Amino acid sequence: MNLDLYRTPVALSAPGKHAALFDGLPRDVGALARIAQGLLIHEHMTEAYGVKLAPARHAEAHVRPLADVLDRITSSDPRPLSTSRAPEGRYVCVCRSFALLMVAMLRSQGTPARARCGFGMYFEKGKGYDHWVTEYWNAGEKRWVLVDAQIDDRQRRMFGITIDTLDVPRDQFLVAGDAWRLCRTGKADPKSFGILNMWGYWFIASNIVRDVAALNNREMQPWDCWGIMTQDDKQLDNALLDRLAELTRNPDENLDELRALYRDPRLVVPPTVFNAVLNRPEAA
Repeated sequence: MNLDLYRTPVALSAPGKHAALFDGLPRDVGALARIAQGLLIHEHMTEAYGVKLAPARHAEAHVRPLADVLDRITSSDPRPLSTSRAPEGRYVCVCRSFALLMVAMLRSQGTPARARCGFGMYFEKGKGYDHWVTEYWNAGEKRWVLVDAQIDDRQRRMFGITIDTLDVPRDQFLVAGDAWRLCRTGKADPKSFGILNMWGYWFIASNIVRDVAALNNREMQPWDCWGIMTQDDKQLDNALLDRLAELTRNPDENLDELRALYRDPRLVVPPTVFNAVLNRPEAA
């Protein structure tokens, strides 16, 4: 098990010139999640916090590097990260940014952590919603633990969430490969996995590719598309996806193969990806 791969902020999770902002933060995972909740606001849940977004603020959600996110947070409010911002002053993002900030904070303390892409089963009964969480290594218990830093008390009430979001059960957040395996074995309906009007095998497959990238420290946006991603189920490489689903189930046991496969041009994040929300190519 190569925990060092996930012990230091790198690439998109690196805070850059803002590294000192993480100094002195609490080492308690729950406290770190509350810090993320005090800095960030999900762009599709702002009204639940009494915030009406100006259209231009949706652009914040498309920023990929954490260093740039921290630039914007500190330029609008220079107080320490541990100081919760009012909802209207929080940085606009989606679930991926909550996961990435947690990864960066944990790694800055030497705790191995990584972002995982998959499906939350706790938002609506019978459906798996496109979602990102953080996975960190609990040294005392010698296991990886899933943490959903996005879910605060307000969202817990909104969605009727009763699970411990600081230790999410593996059947309540399915990494994309596990959702794929359930569907391929007839234990789940692929049409129950997705978001908005996008559901099915092709969506699950795209999340597998994003999860493989994240396991290789390239945590892309949920709408970034590249390589073998397609909206046509008939074009899916089921054999490759079956293998990726199996490897990502226990990534530490399969890390060498995962890293080798990630070099495949069909899977590796290229210099330019397609932003499916803004309908344009962008530098990755």
